[in-house]
Amino acid sequence: MLQRRHFLKQAACLGAASITGLGSIRASAGQQEERTLHLYNIHTGEFTNSTFWANGRYIDEGIEALDILVRDHRRDQAIAMQRELYQNMYQLQQLFGRHEPLYVISGYRAPESNAGLRHTSSGVAEHSLHMQGRAIDIRIPGVSHRHLHRAALAMGNGGVGYYPKSGFIHIDTGRTRHWTA
Repeated sequence: MLQRRHFLKQAACLGAASITGLGSIRASAGQQEERTLHLYNIHTGEFTNSTFWANGRYIDEGIEALDILVRDHRRDQAIAMQRELYQNMYQLQQLFGRHEPLYVISGYRAPESNAGLRHTSSGVAEHSLHMQGRAIDIRIPGVSHRHLHRAALAMGNGGVGYYPKSGFIHIDTGRTRHWTA
């Protein structure tokens, strides 16, 4: 019960912070000098600890390392992902596990990969934001998918999909909406 209360308190704070734009996450450089994402790609086995923001600006090398890690592993293609997506991932990482990596299930998808997945799965959108570098599917080891889903919803920006049977959530920088598959 204590864990649930802690989660609800954190999610409430997260929701309040999202009203002002990502709250303390997007605070001035003096309050938050560095933002580092810890990511693990479940398909390639690659791990990165990349600082993508420091001293009030994005760090190109850190962004590039993240873009490479979340590339389409089927075609070994990467694109520049939308930076707001990394900010949202960072916010979730800060809430749940600063030391645990976010597990990347699916980041960028080349159009050919997306078309192939559409033939084998009913849950893949024809015009998926994954193809635009605006969506990612993630999970955090040791964190309930339900709690991760609720926290993503509390951010109040972009799309949030909940895939409890597959064990991940989807976040994107599209219009605000949510669904369960």
